Amino acid sequence: METGIRVLLLTAALALLPGCASVRNWFHHGNQNASGTGSSSASADNTGPSEDQAPPRVIEPQVERRQVKVPRIRSSNVELGLFYGALSIEDFGTNPDYGATVAYHVTEDLFLQGEVGRSRGGLTSFETLSGNLQLLTEAERRFTYYDLSLGYNFLPGEAFLGRGVAMTSAFYVLGGFGATDFAGDTKFTVNFGGGYRVVPVDWLALHVTVQDHVFQSSLLGITKLTNNLEARMGATVFF
Repeated sequence: METGIRVLLLTAALALLPGCASVRNWFHHGNQNASGTGSSSASADNTGPSEDQAPPRVIEPQVERRQVKVPRIRSSNVELGLFYGALSIEDFGTNPDYGATVAYHVTEDLFLQGEVGRSRGGLTSFETLSGNLQLLTEAERRFTYYDLSLGYNFLPGEAFLGRGVAMTSAFYVLGGFGATDFAGDTKFTVNFGGGYRVVPVDWLALHVTVQDHVFQSSLLGITKLTNNLEARMGATVFF
């Protein structure tokens, strides 16, 4: 009996083995088909745009270029000009002064300047109170100075007149030494100050300058350093 059951189970197992292999092969082929379909879809999705599609248009801005005119200062770098202003002579009042300047621009920032100016000393308070007493003759009241200075340009920029006119400009400082003829004597003088320059056209410059001329004086019986302040306006021409 038991032998018959074993024979029956062995026969059933042999019958089922070919069926399992067929089912396994069926699932294997199904996975391959699904994978192939996915690859085809991915390839289709990765396909770039068709050649019929036009590229996007590039917008070109319409910008109106502003014409800038740069002053063409002559390469000789020499300035020659005249000035007029007021000079306050210590103890002798404030009077008009005038003179001439010449400058040589060593670099864009540094320049050498020579100048000569003349003014006239007025009456001191002592002379005014004393009546007819005169400390100096008319010739001795002439105040003439000769200076040689080193200047430095800083804060370069532009000065505007309205919206359509721009002029090159710069502040500058200067200092130097020279001589002053006053009260019948020639005195060693130190000068220092600053100014502002505007270049309205290629060959012309306008200046506003303030400086102090310092020298030692003992004219009134006391030896002291006198400060003689000057404020002036001038025009120079480039050569």
